[in-house]
Amino acid sequence: MNKKQICWANSSYDDSDIVIVGIPDETGSHAIFAGSSAAPDHIRKISNSNDVYAEKKLLCLAQPTLGIGQARVHDYGNIKRRQIETTMAKILAAKKLPISIGGDHSNTTHIIKAMAKKHGKISLVYFDAHPDFVSHTRNYYGSVITDCLDYIDIKSSIQIGIRSPEQEELDNIKKHRLRVITPFDIIESGIKSAAKTILDTVKENVYVSFDMDCLDSSFAPGVSVPVPLGIQSTDAMYCVKKLAQRGIIGLDIMEVCPSHDLNDVTSHLASRMIGELISSCKV
Repeated sequence: MNKKQICWANSSYDDSDIVIVGIPDETGSHAIFAGSSAAPDHIRKISNSNDVYAEKKLLCLAQPTLGIGQARVHDYGNIKRRQIETTMAKILAAKKLPISIGGDHSNTTHIIKAMAKKHGKISLVYFDAHPDFVSHTRNYYGSVITDCLDYIDIKSSIQIGIRSPEQEELDNIKKHRLRVITPFDIIESGIKSAAKTILDTVKENVYVSFDMDCLDSSFAPGVSVPVPLGIQSTDAMYCVKKLAQRGIIGLDIMEVCPSHDLNDVTSHLASRMIGELISSCKV
């Protein structure tokens, strides 16, 4: 198996339905911990070491919950930040679904711009501990929603996992009437109710952006800005799978920080999430 690709990759670019793209860039980050630029290659490495095993001299792949399904997956490799919009445009023009691995969360702004050029304003499902709705300064990982306001349909967008907002962000959420589900909302109403709220909020052209710090630190310690009291990994993935089964136009996983991880559990979780997503995608 090619150690340079994530282990779910099984196809050439031309034959693929899903394309995995690495974006090893953290120039938009002001994070507590540096190192998210190492995540794409490290997640690939852990994917190969932890999800591939030998049985009777044969290489076997540890399958997602329901198996990998019929999706054909290609690992495009890594791109530079300046290449994001043109690369996404190429993938979308070929009617393939992109899964991007960052890098810091500001890379998502460039992905969403490309999505909007193709599809018009999108429904954004934003998993994060932080709203990323700062507006007094722009073009960094804390202003993603502000920077994307021209490209998303705010009424059909939603944030999940928010628990560490600044007052300015709370004011912007209220001003724009952006819907938010906190970890405590999930505890109170249950994950099925939360998933229904998400599915009822979004419309067509749904894009999912997943900052790994939306998860509780016990599940994902290796992130750039860890925040306790987060979402359980199975609850978050349940919602993502429901969205993927209905149909999404793309997804990114951001802010894994391998140098501050514990026994690579966060990178392995990211790898497993990609496998679960692939198994659920409507292709």
